[in-house]
Amino acid sequence: MTDLAYVSPRAGQRSTASRLGRVALRWTLYLLLGLFALWFLMPLFVMVTTSLKSLDEIRTGSLVALPRDVTFEAWKTAWGSACTGIQCEGLKPYLWNSVLIAVPGVAISTIIGALNGYVFAQWRFRGANLLFAALLFGCFIPFQVVLLPMARMLGILGLAGTIPGLILVHTVYGIGFTTLFFRNYYVTIPQELVRAAKIDGAGFFRIFWSIFLPLSLPIFVVSVIWQFTQIWNDFLFGVSFSSAGTQPVTVALNNIVNSTTGVKAYNVDMAAAILAALPTLLVYVVAGKYFIRGLTAGSVKG
Repeated sequence: MTDLAYVSPRAGQRSTASRLGRVALRWTLYLLLGLFALWFLMPLFVMVTTSLKSLDEIRTGSLVALPRDVTFEAWKTAWGSACTGIQCEGLKPYLWNSVLIAVPGVAISTIIGALNGYVFAQWRFRGANLLFAALLFGCFIPFQVVLLPMARMLGILGLAGTIPGLILVHTVYGIGFTTLFFRNYYVTIPQELVRAAKIDGAGFFRIFWSIFLPLSLPIFVVSVIWQFTQIWNDFLFGVSFSSAGTQPVTVALNNIVNSTTGVKAYNVDMAAAILAALPTLLVYVVAGKYFIRGLTAGSVKG
C-alpha cells in the first residue's frame, strides 16, 4: 500500500506565486543593473563616437548620435602620424616614456615590497612594529606634501627632469603600498613552514625563494596592477619632475587638450584620452578577476 502526498490547491498557488515573485525580482535587478551600466558607459560611448566624427559633424550633430561618416583622422593626429593646422604633436613618444617609467617602477617597488612584507610578517626584530607603522604612514601622505623634498633629493642626485628620476619617485612612493599588500598576505602562511625550513638549515633568502615566492602569485598580481595603474595615471609627479623630452602620457594629454587655439578639436581630444587610458583598461580587462582573487587570498589565516 502506497502513501500519496496530498498537495492542496492553495499551497500550489502559493508556490507558483513565490516562483513568479522570485523571477520578477531577478528581472528587476537585471533591469536596474543594465540601466546603471548604460549610465556609466555613456561617457565612454560619447568619447568613442566623438573621436570618429569630423569637426563639422561635431558642431552640427547630436552629442550622442552615431557618426554619419566614420573618420580616423583624429586618431592619427592624436597618435602623432598626422598633422593639421590645429594639432601637430601626438602621444606616441610620451606613451613610450610612460612605459619606460611604469615597467621598472612596478618591478622594483613590487620586489622590494615582497621582501619587506616577508620580513615584517615572518621575522621578528626590535622596532619592527614602529618601522611598519612608518611605512603605513607613508601611504597616506598626499602627493603635494612630498613635492619639495623629492625635488630637492632629485636635484642632489642629478636626476631632476629625467626618466630615472621619475622611476625613483614612483618606486619610493609605492613601497609603502606594496609592503602592506605582501605583509598582510604573508602573515597567513603558517609559521611551521618557516620553522621547519630553519631546522633544515635554510637561511633568509632560501626560505623566501623556496617557500614564499611560489605561493605569492595572487598578491604579485595585485601589486603589479595597483602600481601600474598608479604610475600610468599619475599627473602630478609627471608634470613636476619631468622635462620636455621625458614627460609621461598624462602630461602630454593635458598639453594636447590645452594647446588648441581657435576651433576646439574635440575629436582629437577624445581620441587622445582613449589612447592614454587604453593600457590600464586592458590591464583590468585581462587581469581584473585575478586582482579581486589576490585581494581576498590573504583574508583568512590558516
